[in-house]
Amino acid sequence: METIIILVFALGYLAITVEHSIKIDKLIPALVMMAISWALISLGIDSFSQWFDSANHGLVDGFASLEHESKMHIMEETLLHHLGKTAEILVFLLGAMTIVEIIDYFDGFSTIKGFIKTNSKRKILWIFAVLAFILSAIIDNLTATIVLISILQKIVKDRDVRIWYAGLIIIAANAGGAWSPIGDVTTTMLWIGKKVTTGHLFAYLFVPSLLCMLVPTFIASYLPAFRGTLEKVEVDTEKPKSKFSSTMLYLGLGGIISVPIFKTVTHLPPYVGMMLALGIVAIFAEIYSNSKFAISGIVSEEHAEHASHSPVHHSLSKIELPSILFFLGILMAVAALESLGILFGFAGTLQETMPMLGTELHGEGVSDLVVLLLGVGSAIIDNVPLVAASLGMFSEPIDNELWHFIAYSAGTGGSMLIIGSAAGVVAMGMEKIDFFWYIKKISWLALVGFIVGAIAFMFTRTLL
Repeated sequence: METIIILVFALGYLAITVEHSIKIDKLIPALVMMAISWALISLGIDSFSQWFDSANHGLVDGFASLEHESKMHIMEETLLHHLGKTAEILVFLLGAMTIVEIIDYFDGFSTIKGFIKTNSKRKILWIFAVLAFILSAIIDNLTATIVLISILQKIVKDRDVRIWYAGLIIIAANAGGAWSPIGDVTTTMLWIGKKVTTGHLFAYLFVPSLLCMLVPTFIASYLPAFRGTLEKVEVDTEKPKSKFSSTMLYLGLGGIISVPIFKTVTHLPPYVGMMLALGIVAIFAEIYSNSKFAISGIVSEEHAEHASHSPVHHSLSKIELPSILFFLGILMAVAALESLGILFGFAGTLQETMPMLGTELHGEGVSDLVVLLLGVGSAIIDNVPLVAASLGMFSEPIDNELWHFIAYSAGTGGSMLIIGSAAGVVAMGMEKIDFFWYIKKISWLALVGFIVGAIAFMFTRTLL
């Protein structure tokens, strides 16, 4: 039965990686393989010799000898545990995405667009790379990529030139997201999972992440695609700038930035702070728009007309729900493999067979090469499931350098292929970037940045 579940998992991943060839959105195979995997576990529960207790990070003693009812009870408890942990991440993302959409509703990002006064391709590259690096740390790399490519589409009219910028935005956004607890889904998973803390994440990863962005951008600035100047930048006159645009930009970004502080003070999960931030931002959005709105989907006839113009209602309708459902499917599918102890055993095999590379990580002596391979694997597969897998594979304590290296490798390694990160996937969709074009033009830049950053991390950790 385990073999069948692994096969289902492999086929699901294959469908995800070739989604543009088979014309099936990746969320569909993710949800299908999740449901089938757990169904097979339920049907074959008596055939499994071991069970991994995620809450205690260890195998259940004497699982094979338990009664059927006891095994089913353990399975249901495990499923509920994983659903709860997954829901924490999804609710957090929903809040962050909604705040970003509210900012966009008030044309808040036009403030950022107003900073771009040059027509030099090279200067615009550096502006967008730095913005991607900074914004992704604040509003996460997925939403930062959406925002910047939306601005880019209004500034760079030639798509052939624009996709080059999009490629470097992906690299910069993933690098920026790696050193912030709210900058990348994978880093957020490690943060929520109590594997890293904000202060140590910054100390370990800021310099490696910065180099991971700077080196590819510096190299790219001398490529033919970024020589010369663009056509005159056109001013967007279709949508008048709201008088509250700057206010909502600073309020929204401030709300998102306050989430780590809220967690530190209250010791509550981050999604609680994000919901508070969303509530506060939504209050001001409703006041500024002078709209009466019931946040539930059911509105009375007397203010139904106002509801259709509500910034909160509008923002909720624009959230990338397919991405949310994809994360649900992926995380729960990986949880199925983790629960069977497959990932736990795989971790042991890796640590026994892989040679040590450089300085040995603390704890159980996990090889640097293993973590680097996780980074490469995050490009081939997806960084979300690999980090989810690592949570079940390794048992090092909070803020062990292993978790920070995993955060860096998974966060930035995904840039090497366009399907390897959420930022890459959304850019691929927005600009219709060809998979093989990205491999030919951008992947080598991402690889150089990834290696330079990894070397910098190996040096940085010796100082901490």
